[in-house]
Amino acid sequence: MRERTFTISELASEFDVTARAIRFYEDVGLLTPARAGRNRVYTHRDRTRLKLTLRGKRLGLTLSEIKQLVDLYEAGTDQAPQLRAFLDVLGAHRRSLEQQREDLEITLAEIAQHEARCRTLLGTRRRR
Repeated sequence: MRERTFTISELASEFDVTARAIRFYEDVGLLTPARAGRNRVYTHRDRTRLKLTLRGKRLGLTLSEIKQLVDLYEAGTDQAPQLRAFLDVLGAHRRSLEQQREDLEITLAEIAQHEARCRTLLGTRRRR
């Protein structure tokens, strides 16, 4: 039984990305489709790598971090050094996101104060 394959259009449609984005991921080494003449032929492995790539992008990881993650997914032997390195990447990313969240919370509180002040001033002027 032959392995199920996918066209670039099928993957683009399934993951709601452009064919151009998929070709870009090929250029950076995240995907390595086979060729059938001029057409790209994607395997289940390529589909999984694309899925992991898009998940990494949603998390805000860089393409090199994503490649490290995707390559780890496929590694078969002693993964301890790679896992430690990836934990470092994830820890740094977590700290960055937590700082962004803190900054957003401060900014939202300041906006709420300005809105309240504006409403108070508007209410005062209406009464005059």
